[in-house]
Amino acid sequence: MGEIVATSVGRPVRLLVTGAAGQLGSELLAAASASGTPARGLTAAELDITDQAAVRRAVGEFAAESAAESAADGGSGRERRPVLINAAAYTAVDAAEADHERAHAVNATGPGYLAAAAAAHGVGFIHVSTDYVFPGDATSPYEVDDATGPRSVYGKTKLAGELAVVEAHPGAQIVRTAWVYGATGSNFVKTMAALEASRDTVSVVDDQRGSPTWSADLAGGLIELAGADVAGGILHATNGGETTWHGLAAAVFAAVGADPARVLPTTSDAFVRPAPRPAYSVLSGRAWKDAGLTPLPDWKAALAAAFRSHGAELAPARLGSGSRHP
Repeated sequence: MGEIVATSVGRPVRLLVTGAAGQLGSELLAAASASGTPARGLTAAELDITDQAAVRRAVGEFAAESAAESAADGGSGRERRPVLINAAAYTAVDAAEADHERAHAVNATGPGYLAAAAAAHGVGFIHVSTDYVFPGDATSPYEVDDATGPRSVYGKTKLAGELAVVEAHPGAQIVRTAWVYGATGSNFVKTMAALEASRDTVSVVDDQRGSPTWSADLAGGLIELAGADVAGGILHATNGGETTWHGLAAAVFAAVGADPARVLPTTSDAFVRPAPRPAYSVLSGRAWKDAGLTPLPDWKAALAAAFRSHGAELAPARLGSGSRHP
């Protein structure tokens, strides 16, 4: 996975990660390993979170394994708390507009099953949600208790997932994040790096604002949360600062040594998509900081770190083998 910075964990924990093959799930496992935190991952192929019986079995087995470990520890007082982190999600925002049933199953029904199973077995639960639960018409960072109002099917199913989790497991933490990119899977940063290697210029919308979030930083924050004494509820976790998609694309060009002026600004009206995008997606980290958790680094520093440690994965045509550039 490249260079991983170990994350300090307060209370000892043992993790079960769903969606383990995704860009966040894979980073969670890497960060857990770096911090010496026992963790087991379940990919979508290994656990369909929309299968209630399968979820009950998987969480029950995890709870039993954790109990056995505690018993073997002999009551030293440093037993590891079992925590389930749900990184599984239906994230195809545009496809969700025509695939509502599947999106709802993965983003709402499944998290409800996971939360109920975790509550039944005394397992902590952290569920990852999104900025898309908000309408995107704000002018200052969204606080955790601001009114929601999703405009897309994706956002509506993620909000339904939040409600299902709260109902099933009141002690659960729901962590909203935004504009996530990572070394695994497809994302905006990879797309921009690929376009830099194949086009002279690229036009990117400059009227949508948010906080780009490096999956490794988010993973470290979630593991810190798992070991912290934080009450159930909603938190926001993104890299610090804000920019537009155009600003992020220009930063990606600069990160690979290209001229950022090759990124041309345009408007959302020029790129009509099936699902509406929030014009403003900046999330306030106040509740995260107030909970005593470490704020994630500024997005520019995070992007630079991402390219230092994962440049070959983020920009293979530019920084990996076979580059067309000297």
